[in-house]
Amino acid sequence: MSALLCIVLAGCASGPPPARPIGEAFVGPAQLKIRSDLSLQSAAVTTVKHGDRLEILQTRRKFLRVRAPDGKEGWTDERVLLAAADMKALHDLAKRSAKLPAQGVGTTYQPLNVHTQPSMTSPSFVQLKENDKFDVLQTVVLPRSDAPRTPLIPPAPKKTKAPPKKSARKDKGVPLPPPPKPPSPPADWIELSRTPADEAEAAAEADPKPAVRADSWSLVRTQGGKTGWVLTRLVSMAIPDEVAQYAEGRRIVSYFPLGEIVDGDQKKNIWLWTTTTDSRAPWDFDSFRVFVWSLRRHRYETAYIERNIKGYAPVLLREVEYGGKSLAGRYPGFSVCLDKKDGTRVRRDYAMISQTIRSAGEQACEPVQPVTLQAPAPLAAAETPPAAPKEGFLERLKKRFKSK
Repeated sequence: MSALLCIVLAGCASGPPPARPIGEAFVGPAQLKIRSDLSLQSAAVTTVKHGDRLEILQTRRKFLRVRAPDGKEGWTDERVLLAAADMKALHDLAKRSAKLPAQGVGTTYQPLNVHTQPSMTSPSFVQLKENDKFDVLQTVVLPRSDAPRTPLIPPAPKKTKAPPKKSARKDKGVPLPPPPKPPSPPADWIELSRTPADEAEAAAEADPKPAVRADSWSLVRTQGGKTGWVLTRLVSMAIPDEVAQYAEGRRIVSYFPLGEIVDGDQKKNIWLWTTTTDSRAPWDFDSFRVFVWSLRRHRYETAYIERNIKGYAPVLLREVEYGGKSLAGRYPGFSVCLDKKDGTRVRRDYAMISQTIRSAGEQACEPVQPVTLQAPAPLAAAETPPAAPKEGFLERLKKRFKSK
């Protein structure tokens, strides 16, 4: 009897069992403080990092009470959390992007947040510091909108309504007389029935539609191998200033070293770059240019340029076959994908022979689909709620002692 009493007293001292989770989520930001209450001024009970799994215990508006891996419980905003499907999509993005050729090295002059999706409402899981270097892989222009999100908690199962019971009693009273004929509508009933929404729609049809707000996003790969999205306007391509000064207000989309020229004790790269005057155009660049170092003037000069084109990423560096009579052979070079005047899209090869750029043929070019995250599918409602665990003898005994 004494042994049983000790077990009961030990159970009473341990406190109530932990709350059962109603869902799971994963930390989106690089670091996240779990707080004791909803307010941002409340004390932090623990700190978790990107990818940590949290158990969801309670919801209150847009806030969730969660349990961290160390067992501590607190509150956080649901908008900074990711579902399991979101984490899988982020890992898949990193795998696909690992095979993409870099279109140049970018840098930033201020802290830069790397987002899980090309949207400002998506969590940022890495913050690049000033002067950090990273590979620029792709650039896309997308309408400004909220990031698609997977629900963190499955919706509750829908309750099926029972069909109404038919009354066995039949009304045997006198039938009602037929209703009177309704009055005819007024002559201006159309004008009277117009709503403010109708007025706004008519005004929108009369005036030209406003431009859709869009943002340019760049897919980047950090030196640690993490892949995500950053705002293109916050990225500066890390090409040397002695070449970048010739941009003349155009945005440098990509750049590549094609070779070297030795000038005394200095080595100067031969550079290829692509630029655009309109960052929101449906094509990636409208000009490309090759710079070589002049041994006579000791400065960079243009060796080749094409303007007013519609070019598409990626630009590829590779050896190309040149079919000239006296210079036939394989040479280092590059290829660009662009639209011809008749609308066909081709990948055109260029050979670099000494310091001269020559066209070396073309072939069909298929546009590369941008690597973006697809909208996640909603979670299916649970068919039946999880059954509560059955109480054992000791649990029932504890409750009896607590109630006394």
